[in-house]
Amino acid sequence: MVRIIASMISAVLLSVLCLSKTEAKARCTAPLNYNSILLRQDTDDTSKKKLDTIILADRRSQVKGIMDSLNAKLSALNPHVSVQQMLKGKIAGLYVQETSGEPGSEQSMIIRGLSAPVFSKNDIYRLQPMVYLNGIPMIQENAYVFDIQKYDYNRIGPATNLLSSIDISNINSIEVIKDPAALAKLGPNAANGAIWITTKAAKSGYRDLSVNTYFGMVQASNIKTVNAQYENIFRKPFYQKYASQSDYLNYVGYLRDSTNLDYYGPSKWSDLYAKNQATYSADLGLTGGSEKANFRFFGSATQNAGNSDDTKLNRYAASFQINMAPFSWVTVSSMVNASRLDRDRNRNLRDRFAETRYIPDLYNPISPSKTTYQSFLNEYDKAIDDNRTTLVQGYLSLKFDLKPVNFISTFNFDYNEGVRDVFYPTTLMAGNNYVSNYFGYNQRFMVNNAVNYTKHFNKDHQIYFEAGQSIQDDLHKYGYANAYNGPNDFIKINVVEGDKKKDNYLKPVSYLVYRYNDKIHNRLFSVYGSAKYSYKDLFTFSALIRDDGSSSSQPGSRWFIAPAASASWSLKNQFLKTNNWIDKLNMDVSWSRIGKPFNDDRFAAGPQYRSNSGWSLEPTIPGYNGIATISRPYSSGWVGYDIKWPYTDQLNVGFDGSFFKNRLGASVTYYIKDDKRMLLNSPISAETGFASQFSSGLAVRNTGIDLGIQGHIITGKDLGWTSGLGFNFNKNKLKALPNGLNELIIGDRKLKVGESVDRFWIYENQGIYNADAEVPVNPATNQRLSFEGTILKAGDPRWKDTNGDFTINSDDKILKGNAMPKLTGSWSNEFRYGNFKLNVDIIYAVGQKALNQSAAFQYDFINREAANDINSVREIFSWQVNVDASKYPIYNPWSSVVPYRLEQDLFLENASYAKLRTVSLGYDLSKTALFKNKATIKRAYLYVTGSNLLTVTSFSGSDPELIEYNGVYTGYGLSIPKTYTLGIKVDL
Repeated sequence: MVRIIASMISAVLLSVLCLSKTEAKARCTAPLNYNSILLRQDTDDTSKKKLDTIILADRRSQVKGIMDSLNAKLSALNPHVSVQQMLKGKIAGLYVQETSGEPGSEQSMIIRGLSAPVFSKNDIYRLQPMVYLNGIPMIQENAYVFDIQKYDYNRIGPATNLLSSIDISNINSIEVIKDPAALAKLGPNAANGAIWITTKAAKSGYRDLSVNTYFGMVQASNIKTVNAQYENIFRKPFYQKYASQSDYLNYVGYLRDSTNLDYYGPSKWSDLYAKNQATYSADLGLTGGSEKANFRFFGSATQNAGNSDDTKLNRYAASFQINMAPFSWVTVSSMVNASRLDRDRNRNLRDRFAETRYIPDLYNPISPSKTTYQSFLNEYDKAIDDNRTTLVQGYLSLKFDLKPVNFISTFNFDYNEGVRDVFYPTTLMAGNNYVSNYFGYNQRFMVNNAVNYTKHFNKDHQIYFEAGQSIQDDLHKYGYANAYNGPNDFIKINVVEGDKKKDNYLKPVSYLVYRYNDKIHNRLFSVYGSAKYSYKDLFTFSALIRDDGSSSSQPGSRWFIAPAASASWSLKNQFLKTNNWIDKLNMDVSWSRIGKPFNDDRFAAGPQYRSNSGWSLEPTIPGYNGIATISRPYSSGWVGYDIKWPYTDQLNVGFDGSFFKNRLGASVTYYIKDDKRMLLNSPISAETGFASQFSSGLAVRNTGIDLGIQGHIITGKDLGWTSGLGFNFNKNKLKALPNGLNELIIGDRKLKVGESVDRFWIYENQGIYNADAEVPVNPATNQRLSFEGTILKAGDPRWKDTNGDFTINSDDKILKGNAMPKLTGSWSNEFRYGNFKLNVDIIYAVGQKALNQSAAFQYDFINREAANDINSVREIFSWQVNVDASKYPIYNPWSSVVPYRLEQDLFLENASYAKLRTVSLGYDLSKTALFKNKATIKRAYLYVTGSNLLTVTSFSGSDPELIEYNGVYTGYGLSIPKTYTLGIKVDL
């Protein structure tokens, strides 16, 4: 019993268990942590259990960089600052969405397709894989802060990508875990997949000083600017064809006066908006020690700049590891990693108004004049927008090697906090200033214990037993306050008044004050047991069962039992031992069921109240006149009983091998991923008083193929060429809706069983009615075709009457196109000549569509200017050529049917693309006569890199990558810049 409980504590600490008898002297060479112990144990085991990351570790010369492992040394030559950017396009089955080139902005990763529909940015948080740093599952921002936001363009707070805190120069390997049995060992944290990052570690008897630095430039975007004359020409056909005398009289004022140089003068705003910017990084790593104790220190400073709106991200990072072996049977390992992120954000009007929730008069937009725009920037310099994020991770591990039993105990922690201070003066807020402050933090503590036992019956049979336990404690908390109408623009912060023991000790100097506070505290307790049997070098079978309990689940469903099993069969050793051209050929089958805990504690309590006193235009106000009020969650959704754990069933069937004396490597995996019993906030009858209800029963299936091929085409001494191709084909399908429904409409989305969850629900556009006589007439009523009760006329769109009832409405919408690509992948090449190396990477995504909202808004100018709401905002970057005017019909923009509404296939475009992602040319100076005989210089490598150099696409927007999570192109994502860097890496 003691052995079982002890082994249950550390399923992720297995990286230390790799120490064999011959490795006893090197027991301090790697950090002890829960998950890496697991992986290394499997690697060293002669059974070679199928685990994508492990298989690749065993075959790095054949398939590394093609399927599931990133070439960290090559990636370190690129100026990428986030894990998402490092992995983009490099791993089959992993799709990265970089919706903006703004440094430090949030990005997302999806492994093997959407497991649920995405209605907002809130939903995308639930689909992210877990990122492990040296075995520590990194806690991420929780989506519950969106509950107090009216708009979700940006998350309240610094909204900084937390995965920008990891410096690639300190990374030894990045691997994507997709194997179901391997994910089951990691537990509920890894239900959406896992990214496994291992940093460079201390080594016994090894001393090293490494210095890496690069300096470069991001290239300003090439913007074709326009002024009011272009806008007049654009609008002229609409007025000539459809305008009445009243419409001419109401012509917008800023376009009336052609002598007004603010609007009709030179359009040179881009000189201030788009600029070449410097980007740089410098880091230092120091490693030393002996067989008894060793250490590694790493420190770095990086500035990642954008090419627009003076955006940038400054990162400062430091890491320290120490390993000790005071006795031959005890190993102690520890790590502390800290980083600081300072972000300079964009100055978009929309983003500012979305946070302040204050819309001034938008009748006259900001002009394209460089002088006028400079005046705006001068006023913005008086504002405050400080965004600071601090992160700390660490672990302390103990390993006891009590042969044949090993016991490991580890304590992990991860903490991050974000602070944002904002002040906007009256000159930016139409006479009403604004101040806000956000402080939020996320913390995770985790204790893991594990024990394992290996039994060899003879040289042919081996059984490995393991048991473990883990306790995880997560806390998310934030405090947010905003205020309006301060006495003047000189007082920008809170002042101290009265007794510090009273609530009014800190009192903002403003008239209208709103405060928001919230906290989520979740606990996860897990136990598991596993066994693995190996027969010779032919066959391996393993099985695992775990029991997970979550505090965020309802009392009747606290626990979830999750089984897993896998098998690996060496076809080469079984049938083809004498075959000379097949070096290795394996078949692997793996299955698991993993529970998906709720990331929100609201579902654990059942029916509940909320602090809410808002109205339709301000739904998130927490109180009235400083007094908090509570009500049932009428607008956010009813939570009932009998809500059980969602879970995912995954099956992999794969083959991988190497051929022709390892000249060719290939791997193919077919997978089925079923996400079941998921929650959906679906509309219910208005008589209940609630807008929606959280119901269990949503099920989505993803099926697909991962394929990787890599060949050493030329292997000469002075000349070499290695080429690799990887791709993923994925298709998702809605298998079930809550309450047995076959279809469900939520907002502007329609879910239908049997269809993909990322399809657009839109009208089919078939042209234009040039005359009233062209509009079809219903023979039964003698009435012309109508749109939601309005008779269609000349100048209106010819939308397809799908059901033939002579009334165009939502019943005529169809499901068309997909927001997610069906095929993604990369093609990488490395050319070597003497001391030179040239690396070229191309990434691609095929099969996705996008709704071009930017074009829809430009053509719908009449309704946008009349509304004066958040959609009426016209940014400085709208003064450029955004659309092909010959692409769209000239509808009547005054028509009440809103001809240029977004939800029609008129604006649905092919967003497939291929990109020349990176080109890097390097020269190994250490092999030259200058450095060859320098004993103190182990390596010196000089390189130059170009990133994001070329995009091939038919998409009419600026970049098909800059599409939001729901498949809509808004035009707001800052361009992903072309970047050129020169760097050197030196090891002493």
